[in-house]
Amino acid sequence: MKQSWTIGILCYNEAVTIVDVYSKVKTVLSQLTGDSEIIIVDDGSTDGSIELIQKIYTYDPSVRLIFHEINKGIGASIRDVYFNATKQNVVFVPGDGQFDEMELIPFAEFSADHFICFFRHENETYSLFRNALSWANKMFNSWFLGFNLKDVNWVKVYKREILYKLELKSKSSIIESEICAKLTALGKTAVEVPSVYHPRIAGQSKGASFGTILKVYKELWAVYLLVKKFKKSSRK
Repeated sequence: MKQSWTIGILCYNEAVTIVDVYSKVKTVLSQLTGDSEIIIVDDGSTDGSIELIQKIYTYDPSVRLIFHEINKGIGASIRDVYFNATKQNVVFVPGDGQFDEMELIPFAEFSADHFICFFRHENETYSLFRNALSWANKMFNSWFLGFNLKDVNWVKVYKREILYKLELKSKSSIIESEICAKLTALGKTAVEVPSVYHPRIAGQSKGASFGTILKVYKELWAVYLLVKKFKKSSRK
């Protein structure tokens, strides 16, 4: 029996691309498994995305919809996918079309001892400052959290059952660092896979302000303490 899949689609002002991404996810799931679900999380869009998502549901009522009345940030949307999933394998994809969902097909089935980590090559469209921040994040993960991934902030596939055992606390995108650190502590192996990073056809990348960046690094230290406690308890 093939492994079952949950694919979550994260949407924030992606009216130009959200229907196309849904269609691609639907096609990919038909090749991955016969037991699947799609969760679309809209994070307070104001550009007409909500109306398009509702039309998707009219066409395909099996899709599960989650709407945020206000923009809560990507961390809240990620948590909504992970903690509302009901299938064996769970992944979220961005609603902007920059990830090719076909890249999931070779991993239709994988061991509970692994998790799948797609990575982008250095983004030449980002500023030197933005790429330097990505490098600093990698170094923090390696030195303090005990794992070394090429791209902690891109698409990853996990086993839902294991996610529920991690007692995840993070509310922001830092949840991905918390997950990877805890999985590594449990002896799970990351399978890193190169991923094509497609250019946006609409909208703008959600860049981070200095205040947001400072908040993220404060949260990383909080994750360090969480992971330290988790490692200690998992050795008992």
